Amino acid sequence: MSQGNSLILLVTDCNPQTQLFMDYIAEQLDCQIAAVSPHDLLEAFTSDSLLILLDADHVDESSMQQWHSRAAETANTTLAAINLRDEDHAADMLASLHLRGVFYRRDSMALICKGIHALLEGDLWMSRSLMTRLIEFYRRQQLNAYRPVCGLTHRELEIIGLLGSGASNTEIADKLFVSEHTVKSHLYNIFRKIKVHNRIQAMNWARQNLGAPPPSPSKPQQRR
Repeated sequence: MSQGNSLILLVTDCNPQTQLFMDYIAEQLDCQIAAVSPHDLLEAFTSDSLLILLDADHVDESSMQQWHSRAAETANTTLAAINLRDEDHAADMLASLHLRGVFYRRDSMALICKGIHALLEGDLWMSRSLMTRLIEFYRRQQLNAYRPVCGLTHRELEIIGLLGSGASNTEIADKLFVSEHTVKSHLYNIFRKIKVHNRIQAMNWARQNLGAPPPSPSKPQQRR
């Protein structure tokens, strides 16, 4: 199976076993494969597509997040993880990393080759049950994002979310297409509901109790 000008980048601690793995993949898929240390920088590679394989046995969580950020900034790049313990381990990783494929420690070399081939073709590589868990996770996350907190309305959640990011009343008003007077009225109600007395306390409350600020309207609205 030839993958043309594709490159597989294995992020792991290099050892003789790693080299044997790489030789097998290169022979079976007829593609380039290289290994780098988890702490190396992602350099510019000339390839039609780049597949980054994070070795869960040798890449810690902090390094995985760094590679995730680098991959997101690199064109035609796919991120996957290998040597995961089980589906629970995979589900935990998928909650924080945008992985398109997962491989378990128990997977055979033939199955890993098949999965890598699918990823290089632009497909996902994970079980149906894992995808179901991922969908359910994002559904819960979406519901939690809009669930009323301490009786706050959606508009109040938008305002306190922006307040938590350090925005001024004027900036909040411009962002939400409302007047500053409306923002001040909402802030008064917010302070009362979450039992704080000033902006600093409200900002601290927002950072402790809310995630990312809810999305602001995508279309201009008339001030009211």
